[in-house]
Amino acid sequence: MLQEESDLSLIIAQIVQKLKGSNLYAQLERQAWACLQRPEVRLESLKEDIKEFFKISGWEKKLQNAVYSELNVYPLPSHPSAPPEHLKEPLVYMRKAQGSWEKRILKSLNSMCTELSIPLARKRPVGEQKELLNKWNEMGTDEPDLSLFRPVYAPKDFLEVLINLRNPNYENGDSLSFRTHLGLIQVPLKVKDIPELKECFVELGLSTGQLGIDDSTQVPPELFENEHVRIGQKVLLQQDSAAAQQYIRQGSPTALRAELWALILNISSQPEDILYYEQLKTNVIQHDLLVDSLIYKDVKLTASNDDYYFVFEDYLYQVLLCFSRDTSVLGHFAYNSASPPKSYIRGKLGLEEYAVFYPPNGVIPFHGFSMYVAPLCFLYHEPYKLYQIFREMYVRFFFRLHSISSHPSGIVSLCLLFETLLQTYLPQLFYHLREIGAQPLRISFKWMVRAFSGYLATDQLLLLWDRILGYNSLEILAGSSG
Repeated sequence: MLQEESDLSLIIAQIVQKLKGSNLYAQLERQAWACLQRPEVRLESLKEDIKEFFKISGWEKKLQNAVYSELNVYPLPSHPSAPPEHLKEPLVYMRKAQGSWEKRILKSLNSMCTELSIPLARKRPVGEQKELLNKWNEMGTDEPDLSLFRPVYAPKDFLEVLINLRNPNYENGDSLSFRTHLGLIQVPLKVKDIPELKECFVELGLSTGQLGIDDSTQVPPELFENEHVRIGQKVLLQQDSAAAQQYIRQGSPTALRAELWALILNISSQPEDILYYEQLKTNVIQHDLLVDSLIYKDVKLTASNDDYYFVFEDYLYQVLLCFSRDTSVLGHFAYNSASPPKSYIRGKLGLEEYAVFYPPNGVIPFHGFSMYVAPLCFLYHEPYKLYQIFREMYVRFFFRLHSISSHPSGIVSLCLLFETLLQTYLPQLFYHLREIGAQPLRISFKWMVRAFSGYLATDQLLLLWDRILGYNSLEILAGSSG
């Protein structure tokens, strides 16, 4: 009991500290001061009067949404004496594997830099800045020579690293379980079985209506769809993040999805958010980074060749180039097993005071990275809003798909969950694929790493992402792969 109270106090302290640096905190302060001028506010009941004012004016709901958002993102506090790296990843061998993988990525980036004699970053000449600014909304028409650039890595390279993961506490002589012997993933992590998944994803049961199934042409709309839309409109009217998250577990109506996702992610575009996006855009205009070419190359290789997404090429460049400059993304490394890569100012190699994170957001794009953004273009048509949604989706979910960790939504656990479910419930298919040399995970891995973007039709993909947001979990990707 005492431990629970201590944990709760720690969570509250963390959230208060986080919110104190937010724009919402400043707005609440201003509203509180304005409230003091009201004649009905009395000194003897000051606290209650201000609380009542926040409730009536809707600010209480905004604060609740912000707290709920923080609870969804930040992990539960670990033991007070646990070192900070335990928050990133509790298992030492996972941390070491992630560190080795990062060194490989950085080596690949640096060797490309050396081979092509291109600096990691440079200030653009004034003429080039003007040219880029003029074609900002039509960057897709630009055809730079990218033949010498190559993706730093592709999902198949990452899979090989995961296949070779081993827990050193398990010696070769130890008797391995039947499951770990047959699957490609050979690490002993706890993943959910079917009864646990049924309990966790109870709203996906056959007895509950689902958008994408029960709104098909054979089912009269009055049986499910009309009522579901009406409830969705009510949820939006209430502006309650927790209610929106619960509602979306059964799928979102197309017309309400953009607003529901923004509510769940606690994104309301304020003037300062638009200004922040414009500042990122200015950084792109002023400075050229090597990763810009990797972004161009990736968009050309993936989204530009996709029947659904090629029309959004300009949006993808805008969002991804701004994303690479956004230092606020560095905050997610507090709970990500990965660490942002460092570079040094020329001539100061090894001197920590001259070290900078590169790229500024700490994320090196890989082959297929732009596909995390592409489906969102169907929902958001203002670049700054599209950018905010993507950034929040990335720091909540997508980063887990390309970093090595023991987290239940991490890619290692997803791979193990997929193999376990397939081997347990479809054993004949599993063994058949193995016998013909087509390991199931080698087929499904690229689907999971991209969260199925580019592999499912967009309407189906958005229904799948509804559930990711609804359950605040990526585990559903492993079940979808089967």
